[in-house]
Amino acid sequence: MASSSSSQGMSVAEKIDDLIKQNKVMVFSKSYCPYCLDAKDLLSELNIPYKALELDQDPLGHLIQETLLELTGQWTVPNIFIHAKSIGGCDDLNALHIKGELKEMV
Repeated sequence: MASSSSSQGMSVAEKIDDLIKQNKVMVFSKSYCPYCLDAKDLLSELNIPYKALELDQDPLGHLIQETLLELTGQWTVPNIFIHAKSIGGCDDLNALHIKGELKEMV
């Protein structure tokens, strides 16, 4: 696992764990990614509060993405967690919405 420390003395894995636990819906995103924008737009349209971390704007973004790959097996963004459970990316979020399961999850 990536073991670089952030300025708070937390490892990257601890930072991810903290973000996932503190936010019902956590989106690891990149500001320029159309799939990330679609996912965040859907959450906003449904009035589902979420926290997004833009990996392209975070100095630890690459390490966070590498650690997420180790945790979830997914390199691509968005990498979305609901109640600390990895649900996948934009297509997975849309599928949950279409099946009527997204609102129930949050």
